[in-house]
Amino acid sequence: MGLSRLAALHGVATSYSPSPDVTVSVPDDTVIAVLAALGVDAGTPADVRKCLAAAESRSRLLPPTVVVWAGEPLPPALAGLPPGSTVTVEPEPSDLPGHPAGRPPAPLSMRARAAAPAEPVASGEPAPEAVPAPEAAPAPGAAPVGAMTPPGDETAAAPATGGSAPAWWIPPPPGVHRIHVRTPDNRRATATLVAAPPRLPQPPEGTHGFLVQLYSLLSARSWGMGDLGDLADLAAWAGRSVGSGFVQVNPLHAAVPGKPTDPSPYRPSSRRFPDPVHLHVESIPEYGHVRDRAALDDLRQDAAALSEAVLNKGALIDRDAVWELKRQALELVAQVPLTPGRRADYCDFLAEQGQALEDHALWCALAEVHGPDWHTWPEALRAPRSPGTARARSELLDRVDFHCRLAWLTAGQLAAAQRAAEDAGMGVGIVHDLAVGVHPAGADTWSQQEAFAHGMSVGAPPDAFNARGQDWGLPPWRPDVLAATGYAAYRGLLRGLLAHAGALRIDHVMGLFRLWWVPEGRPPTDGTYVAYDAEAMLAVLVLEAHRAGTSVVGEDLGTVAPGVREALARRGVLGTSVLWFERDWEGDGRPLAPEEWRRDCLATATTHDLPSTAARLTGDHVTLRHRLGLLTRSLEEELTADLTDTAEWLALLARLRMLPEGDGDEEAAVRAVHRFLRRTPARMTGVWLPDTVGDRRPQNLPGTWDQYPNWRLPIADPEGHPVTLEEITASPRLHGLMEVLRPRKPHTAPPGERRP
Repeated sequence: MGLSRLAALHGVATSYSPSPDVTVSVPDDTVIAVLAALGVDAGTPADVRKCLAAAESRSRLLPPTVVVWAGEPLPPALAGLPPGSTVTVEPEPSDLPGHPAGRPPAPLSMRARAAAPAEPVASGEPAPEAVPAPEAAPAPGAAPVGAMTPPGDETAAAPATGGSAPAWWIPPPPGVHRIHVRTPDNRRATATLVAAPPRLPQPPEGTHGFLVQLYSLLSARSWGMGDLGDLADLAAWAGRSVGSGFVQVNPLHAAVPGKPTDPSPYRPSSRRFPDPVHLHVESIPEYGHVRDRAALDDLRQDAAALSEAVLNKGALIDRDAVWELKRQALELVAQVPLTPGRRADYCDFLAEQGQALEDHALWCALAEVHGPDWHTWPEALRAPRSPGTARARSELLDRVDFHCRLAWLTAGQLAAAQRAAEDAGMGVGIVHDLAVGVHPAGADTWSQQEAFAHGMSVGAPPDAFNARGQDWGLPPWRPDVLAATGYAAYRGLLRGLLAHAGALRIDHVMGLFRLWWVPEGRPPTDGTYVAYDAEAMLAVLVLEAHRAGTSVVGEDLGTVAPGVREALARRGVLGTSVLWFERDWEGDGRPLAPEEWRRDCLATATTHDLPSTAARLTGDHVTLRHRLGLLTRSLEEELTADLTDTAEWLALLARLRMLPEGDGDEEAAVRAVHRFLRRTPARMTGVWLPDTVGDRRPQNLPGTWDQYPNWRLPIADPEGHPVTLEEITASPRLHGLMEVLRPRKPHTAPPGERRP
């Protein structure tokens, strides 16, 4: 009982429910290991009693981070303050007009009052009493975790639906502030105050766009894989020619270098900074001034050979080879002096990014010397603030500057892609993707060591689809450290991603509420859920997206705890609805009619982890899994089940008169699927770009490693022949499909319809 109580105080679950009628107990060893990763020693019964007594004896007026939503009731931590308590809010520095340069905004001072009676307040109520700002003082104790959502109770994070703040409260502007409280008996507390708008910005109604893995989109000018120049070109064409409102891409986070590099974009070195492998080298202004033109020409010839091998010789995308060529070219480009204006822009970028960029660039420089796993570096270099690291920083100054410059160049091309989308009339633009976590050996875990739970990995519990559970090899953030630091790492991450985004997709958005932690060396079945303060995670997300003017799409597929989708929807986070999964699971299990779909979502036929629509319709995805030995039943059983599932959807499409061509026409069936998606009330409709040319190969096949070339395939036609961006945009099949989604006349006519 003591261990369970201690675990609950720290947001660690001691049981979970894989289905409504099943409860599974978490092994005590797992709970003890997870508590240890949170800095709590529960190794023996005596340790448990000691930690429990200490935790229950501590009290503080405020949790480390407090959330207030504009126009909504105050949280209990503030509403329950003793009457007469003085409250002072120090607003964060503002760049908005009206604030004198160099002078911080004036503090907001107020005095808490007893709860008002239920009857209406008479007119002429006096203004809140102004009081002197109390001196900041540390809290008398530290709460174990703060105001985290209890495990399994995600509805606790849901916002209040009525009422407003009391009359004594002076609402601060949106931002991340400091709040100081002093009670009449002279107890004091200081905390971070996140003041957030009530909801996220929303995309235009009925927006459609493309979903693409950028590396797979090669153009005639690519260096062996798709790049940011190709992204800008796709966005410009899609907005102007087929009326698209967005292009969603895979995570463009910085990868862990090495040979071979992990090709998965969902296991990066850093989520804070982009990967320069995505640069379109020729678009860099300094490229044209490189003196050694012969060296550049040789590199371009080698790059052309890489593309030729991928497009015409059956080779896989080789990210390492691409980066080696680009790195050599970028070394030459970096030798060109910046013009005064470019230098000023670069200096501004360095100042804006600050310590975070310097740490990232230093990790990159150290990785060049000592390898990509910082755990194997010399002891003196394993901490970013050690004396040895400070010396290395000076010795590697040129390499640090090189990697800082690459981050600046990449940010510039990300901005250019978003501008191209906006200039083409897109209502959203580029939708960037946020991975669940980072590689344990990468830059983020080195520079933010205190924020990660070492010895833990994020994954998924056993369920009906995977009896062994999943271990994704991603160390989780510690919720207690996030709260204690005012979610600084999370805020910085979001700010960087949203700077050049029209919208943000969050992979496994349920992770804002809880994550499945797996202790190192143990199977995923021996993991447990750890809760995060979903109220704070959502508030920071809404605040940063509001500042950037971006909407947010959450990937909420799979097992979702009760209350999570409702809490996300209240704050304006769109969900993700995939056609084949949208059935009446609480009723007869049949496909949902279009009018029964939810409105606040991105509706699509597939994702990067699922079969393409053509493969789903033809059953090719089943035979592929059979060839790789991934089926749990016989091929005949799997094909029968798959055919039954697909036939139900095709029958619904036929009843709705969305399949006038009848059975047996795979291309027509793909159009019918998207005709159905367009009829749903979904705010956004996403078209998997490979679907537009009939590609039958998945980009990623979960459950495989070496058996399948995950994350290394170019977009291809139905026969598996790679196709370029130029060929895709000229494809009659694509234009036939987009005609379903775009009722208006395009600015640019499809091939064959252009006037001479």
